[in-house]
Amino acid sequence: MPTLADLPDTPKFRIASVAAQTGIQPVTLRAWERRYSFLKPRRTGSNYRLYSERDVALLRWLKQQVDRGLPIGQLAAEVQERRRTGRWPELAAGRPKPETIEPPLAWAARLYMALTAHAEQNARQLLDEADAAFDVATILSGILTPCLVQIGIGWERGELRIATEHFASNFLRGRLLSQFQAMPVKRGSARILVGAAPGELHDIGSLMFALLLRRDGHQVEFLGPDVPMEDLLAYAHETHPALICLAASLPEAALGMRRLNEGLAGLRPRPRFGFGGAAFVRQPVLRGSIPGLFLGETVLEARLNVRRLVGP
Repeated sequence: MPTLADLPDTPKFRIASVAAQTGIQPVTLRAWERRYSFLKPRRTGSNYRLYSERDVALLRWLKQQVDRGLPIGQLAAEVQERRRTGRWPELAAGRPKPETIEPPLAWAARLYMALTAHAEQNARQLLDEADAAFDVATILSGILTPCLVQIGIGWERGELRIATEHFASNFLRGRLLSQFQAMPVKRGSARILVGAAPGELHDIGSLMFALLLRRDGHQVEFLGPDVPMEDLLAYAHETHPALICLAASLPEAALGMRRLNEGLAGLRPRPRFGFGGAAFVRQPVLRGSIPGLFLGETVLEARLNVRRLVGP
């Protein structure tokens, strides 16, 4: 009968998938990894754990032994001995199941339900699980953005209270901002200023964009909502950014960016200017009114355009 050693050791399963296949919670998997050395999953470039089919089969075997009452410390020592002697358990439990992670839009729907119910703990747990199952770009574009769009639609239709919209937006903004601030600032890379246009109070899209760019290794400063034009130009004169990016969800705020071009003309070296936001998606004609580069309709498109402008 085949053993665990006969299974592929190629890393491919994220921790959420492993939890679904084995019945072991991610927090338990992380604790076992810290306390014992029998399992060492590989890491992606974004520092996510990746497990192989062999790892999953081993964890399923361990779960069976733990359920029978054996202590995990004793089992960890047994695994080390089996690894040394090559006496791996037989595959009585079968091969791992295919990944059963729900698509991002299903996560977005569940997040919408949690936030509109003001269930903060549920929303936090859901996003913690999403962090383990998906990369940051997928979470931003496939989960958070659709959720925010639905919240906005619900508010416009009168289906959601203003208090609920504020609760949801502030919850997500706070989580994104903490992630952004927790990332190291890489000195020596291109300096990029990111914020919302003058008069624009919605800055979650800009914050998502800033988070992606900082993860890409750029020296990003997030300036928040309603950035005054004169102050922005004075700060750019002092700091010499390679690129300034502003977003607008309202046409009035979008048109207010036209004055920026005149101010940038007096800076040496002159920074490049990129813009985006819902205003330019709803009314594409506005794109031709702003001197600068339209970065794209999504944060992922904008990220690619920044790479073209200032490099990876």
